[in-house]
Amino acid sequence: MSDAQQLRIGFVPEHFSTPLHFAQKYFGLEAKLIPFPSGTGHMITALRDGEIDIGIGLTDGWVAGLGKEDTPGDGGYRLVGTYVETPLCWAISTGKERPEIKSIDSLKGSKIGISRLGSGSQVMGYVLADQQGWLSPGAAPYSDFVVLQNFANLRNAVNDGSADFFMWEHFTSKRYYDNGEIRRVGEIYTPWSSWKIVASTALLNGGGGGKAKVADLFTKLDQGIKHFEDHQDEAVEYISTHLDYSAEDAREWLKTVRFSSKTEGVDTKVITKCINILEKAGVLKEGVGLKTEGMLVTGLAAQAP
Repeated sequence: MSDAQQLRIGFVPEHFSTPLHFAQKYFGLEAKLIPFPSGTGHMITALRDGEIDIGIGLTDGWVAGLGKEDTPGDGGYRLVGTYVETPLCWAISTGKERPEIKSIDSLKGSKIGISRLGSGSQVMGYVLADQQGWLSPGAAPYSDFVVLQNFANLRNAVNDGSADFFMWEHFTSKRYYDNGEIRRVGEIYTPWSSWKIVASTALLNGGGGGKAKVADLFTKLDQGIKHFEDHQDEAVEYISTHLDYSAEDAREWLKTVRFSSKTEGVDTKVITKCINILEKAGVLKEGVGLKTEGMLVTGLAAQAP
């Protein structure tokens, strides 16, 4: 397959990407894998700009991107598959020398660091505020959302005071707790399965067999996930040598994660629950933006509730 025909797949270069690596290494996934260290929000921009065809990212980021009232055009993408079934544990972090931040209660009205507007790191800030009872009409739960692009900048910001705290995946953060660079304040779990697969509307609606390419991707990803589950020592070796994790942390993470055995399709109940919680948290407005059925592709991804 020529480079022009290959799928361009955006992914976050963290431990969750390991089955994608195996799908390409062992099962003939013909695709250009494009890393997005800043996460889902950046992939949304790339999908809308025609820079990638597929994105593998966080459920809440995808849903927020399609559910907002200012979503441009047709939104640029649709949810087509499920990558990870388990919730995501977001660690809440501050600087190593921030004695004024003693607990989650200390974070109300503070400056939250986020990777990009619309990212999971911003969305979960609202979910945290909702859970803590900090939301009130006409008042923001935080004094500022400080856009910092990537994990390294977020860590620096909570130490130099330009942000007070940020949220990032637990095991990605753990190495920096262990070396003393940042300090853990608490954690919050997503109230939904954490990772979904999206395809650009240009790919789905255009010529060139876009839907067939997506179907082939699902087949190869399913094989990559099966290999991941059957060869966990190899997974630990890959994660600890190619990504920013210790072998010990990789093994602990394996105990907590469950990938989807069938990546094609999306449980509509999960998307509806996500929309409802994001509306309650103030991320989405009720009655505007796409709803569950509009975020999916009939005949390719939508599953009956």
